Amino acid sequence: MRQPSPPVQHPVQPDLSDSIADALIEKGYACVPGFLSPPRVQALAAETLRLWDDGEFQFARIGSGPNRQRCPQVRSDRILWLDNDQLSAPQQIYLDALDTLRQHINRATMMGLVDWEGHLALYPPGTFYKRHIDVFANARERQLTTILYLNPNWRPGDGGELRLYLDGAEMEPYIDLEPRGGTLVTFLSSRFYHEVLPAHTERLSITGWYRVRSTRHF
Repeated sequence: MRQPSPPVQHPVQPDLSDSIADALIEKGYACVPGFLSPPRVQALAAETLRLWDDGEFQFARIGSGPNRQRCPQVRSDRILWLDNDQLSAPQQIYLDALDTLRQHINRATMMGLVDWEGHLALYPPGTFYKRHIDVFANARERQLTTILYLNPNWRPGDGGELRLYLDGAEMEPYIDLEPRGGTLVTFLSSRFYHEVLPAHTERLSITGWYRVRSTRHF
């Protein structure tokens, strides 16, 4: 992919870390604008579009392990998994910020988060991801979902909002979160069903998961 870049220091502002941790404790999710500055969001967005133009993305699949399959009636976005040991400089800045946040969340919640995995996601116009939950039945390492939006010019009507269902498997109540550039959404992976509403313009994000040590059961 890319050659390793020297780590770039990017501490998360303490008030943002406090806001995210407090929201996770209080209601299980957080939506924080300005997690990354506009120039850093622009750099990630430009790099994502270059990788798209280079043909690096693949159709996303659903399921896990040998059961993974394309299911375009459920999910039609394209993704590119990140290798944490082969990150570009803009990607490394984001990962450093996430690691600082991880440590803060661990101190506040005792969740024992140990690492993060994730991918770039691109939704061409007309694509979507139907209602789902992020934890597999036989692998529950994923504890917190993270979504950083890379759409600096998003406007109402562009679509691609994240619909977060607030009462388990119930269809109501829900909230729709706008995919504005620099906003970080974080939520408990096993608690919240969610979906990506149809995008009407190109929608970019980095989606990932903070994980704990393996609790796989067969």
